[in-house]
Amino acid sequence: MDPDRFSLLTGVPTSTAEPTLTVFGPAGRTEAIVLVLHGGRARSTQPTRTGQLAYRRMVSIARNLHAALRAEQTAIWLLRNRVRGWNEPSQDAVADANWALTELALRHPDVPILLVGHSMGARAALRVAGWPTVVGVCALAPWLAPDEEVGQLAGRTVLIAHGDRDRWTDPRQSFDYACRAREHARAICRFEVTGSGHAMLRRAADWTALTNGFVAGALGIHEQLPVISRAMAAPVPEGLCGRLPTGLTA
Repeated sequence: MDPDRFSLLTGVPTSTAEPTLTVFGPAGRTEAIVLVLHGGRARSTQPTRTGQLAYRRMVSIARNLHAALRAEQTAIWLLRNRVRGWNEPSQDAVADANWALTELALRHPDVPILLVGHSMGARAALRVAGWPTVVGVCALAPWLAPDEEVGQLAGRTVLIAHGDRDRWTDPRQSFDYACRAREHARAICRFEVTGSGHAMLRRAADWTALTNGFVAGALGIHEQLPVISRAMAAPVPEGLCGRLPTGLTA
């Protein structure tokens, strides 16, 4: 990887249980930040390693975001959690996300932040969305509980996407969550990705285009994708259960 485009802000050996942040820097000054959060397990105290699939999947998302937004003064920060598990009641993924947001605030105060998370990382992203500088959340195949909090989404722009063949997290939970969150969020939409499972490997290009397009629109870099704008304007339930078109381009 080109070292001019990739730098390790906080680096420790992957065998230690400490969080790390990796930044894909913009072409110029940082005027917006995307914080990318990876998935994991309900319970595990094993350290998160860079070779694990849940982490590697979000490396790909981060790289694609960087390629799309590097020229737009947008930095992509990728968090690697201390441990693989959520681990109720400690909620380690939430603690690590809050740690990362603290680091971002120290280095780039008042810069708008967009959160992108997958699975457990999506749940963590939604949980910490109440930070003052967070403007929106892109939750991919989120792992959610029936009583998940939604009040922290007030004033935020939210996109949720879920594969209809997901066997790891429940698309019905994300639909129920979106219905409740609509009463709080500034704008929200949800898509079903037909034919795709939890790892987002099938129709990977559509997942990528949806993520890139939403992020750019929510940060005000470009106009929001028409398919997203239409879904956000649609009434319940249409705007929360639409099928993502194939061949999507950002």
